[in-house]
Amino acid sequence: MKLDYDVIVVGGGHNGLIAAGLLAKYGSHVMVLEKRPEVGGAAVTEHPWGPNYKVTSLSYVVSLMPPTVLRELELERFGYYVYPQHGYFVPYADGRYLQMSEDRLERRRHVSQFSSKDALALDRWDDWLAELGRSLGPLLMAVPPRLGSKRPSDLLDMVRFAWKLRGWNTQRVGDVTRLFTMSVADLLEEFFESPQVLGIKSVSGIIGTWAGPRSPGTAYVMAHHKIGDVGDGQMGSWGFPRGGMGGATQAMRRAAEAFGCQFLTGAEVARVTTRGGRVTGVALRDGRTFNAPKVITTVHPKIAFLEHLEAGQLPESLVQRLQAWKTRSGTVKINLALDRLPEFRCKPGYDVQVHGGTIVLVDSLDQLETAFQDAVAGQAARQPFVDMCLPSVFDDSLAPAGHHIASLFTQWVPHQFVGQPHRHELEQYADRIIARLDSLAPGFASSILHRQIIGPYEMERDYGLIGGNIFHGELSLNQLFHMRPAPGWAQFETPVRGLYNASSATHGGGGVTGIPGLQVARHLIKTP
Repeated sequence: MKLDYDVIVVGGGHNGLIAAGLLAKYGSHVMVLEKRPEVGGAAVTEHPWGPNYKVTSLSYVVSLMPPTVLRELELERFGYYVYPQHGYFVPYADGRYLQMSEDRLERRRHVSQFSSKDALALDRWDDWLAELGRSLGPLLMAVPPRLGSKRPSDLLDMVRFAWKLRGWNTQRVGDVTRLFTMSVADLLEEFFESPQVLGIKSVSGIIGTWAGPRSPGTAYVMAHHKIGDVGDGQMGSWGFPRGGMGGATQAMRRAAEAFGCQFLTGAEVARVTTRGGRVTGVALRDGRTFNAPKVITTVHPKIAFLEHLEAGQLPESLVQRLQAWKTRSGTVKINLALDRLPEFRCKPGYDVQVHGGTIVLVDSLDQLETAFQDAVAGQAARQPFVDMCLPSVFDDSLAPAGHHIASLFTQWVPHQFVGQPHRHELEQYADRIIARLDSLAPGFASSILHRQIIGPYEMERDYGLIGGNIFHGELSLNQLFHMRPAPGWAQFETPVRGLYNASSATHGGGGVTGIPGLQVARHLIKTP
């Protein structure tokens, strides 16, 4: 049989683009098949209100991508550029505000208005978390061993992994254990006391997660968002890609094309074809087929393994695990076009530290927990959590002169909203958020020219995020490391020979990391 390609990549999200680009660079003949009209997956820039507005529909900031990817794909040469994001700004109804700048002295001064104890504890918290980041960062780049396997090669992998942890003392092991098992609330309450600091610090523990801040395991979700540039062992520093998130993924596409990779969009995969337990290629819904001895799937595992493969290709134990894979979400993304920047009652005027950072609506940790419990009880949160970014402050290509794009990441609505559009409830939910912003920044509501609301239903239907989960699977303890996506299959390989899994539902995924795509590419380059 004549082979069309050396490797076919199913899904043109950031992991697929990274894997394809690296493999093409090292000599493989690669084809990327993408269902949607353009590549990018959830990291895409779209035009819901015409060509004059560029909107990052879902994913809206970048941080966790290893420097290795940037260097190997030469992304800056192909237009990749990130504007550094400033810190958090939290306005309160009583006229006060909390500004968490990168400058420790300035941040301490702001926090001291709420608690002198918390102001002193900030440095201790940052130092503790940074030290943990230096330990955990490299583990994000590790291929999980097959824990429990008795095969000699797997035993050797376990020994190698244990050797990597040789520098950990009993205190470090204890701290990591606490991080993986505690709620972010319990952990933070060991350091801080004020509702304001507890509120803003707990936000990272619940981003994209079907869990409130008092749920066990959310301490790790917080750390996952803070680890950042894992290749250098540094803490996370977030930023806005020029051209929106699509600017980042389009740079990846241009890099891959420069290395010889081919792309086909509007190409919906019907089946990953196999013969005798080995992959043979891909069949599209329109009848076209492409042959290759290796296929990398980067789509959600429930699609990749329960829809794209014929029944009987996988062990029943793996099928059961994938059927039980938790992928709930109560996330709602709201995108706005504004005719002016918001001006906050508590801090009038323009301030790049405010408008160029993340504006957060969170009064306290308890408010977050109440919002989650509203959704658990079956109703959209009465007072949702909101992260608002204004990337057009830096990037004037996103909107006409004087206008701005506001990106609001919000939680929670019931995860059952994935089954139906729930437009009326989502419109009311968005109205509550806008009314709250208007009370803090008078005139905000009247500045809105356009709005777009993307709930769990649209996230699943339009972007392939099953359950609306932005991580392709919850970052709970039972779905991490050697369990992601299943015991014995966390090494990016699958039971079908030649079929590899590089979705965000593998280790290192969750966020725009590119680690799964990088790991699979490395494996195939090393063992062609």
